[in-house]
Amino acid sequence: MRALRNPIEISFELAASRCEDLTPFVYRRLFDERPETQAMFRSDGRDLVKGSMLALAIEAILDFAGQRRGHFRMIACEAASHDGYGTPRELFIAFFAIIRDTLPDLLGDQWSTEIARAWDALLADIDTLAGATA
Repeated sequence: MRALRNPIEISFELAASRCEDLTPFVYRRLFDERPETQAMFRSDGRDLVKGSMLALAIEAILDFAGQRRGHFRMIACEAASHDGYGTPRELFIAFFAIIRDTLPDLLGDQWSTEIARAWDALLADIDTLAGATA
């Protein structure tokens, strides 16, 4: 029997039903809110680096919000590796909030209080996980 779906998983499923690829939406928001980040990404015209990074982040988010089978550990590992790139820890953690903040725009009235609360709790947990190694 499959476990009940959590609100984080539901939010991504609803977003997927509304758009084929979150990448342009997430990075548009990131670059609008944090313009200094644009210089951190190589532009190859196809946004493969961005799409790959976002896919890994979403996989880690879903695992962290769900069964915690191990993929979520990528968050702490990547926080440490981004330290080596000179990315401030606060900025690394803020990327997860950017992902969350993109979803209500896509979901509209399907963005519920339950989903918002689940995301708030998840972001607090990510802050603890990624900030703990700072």
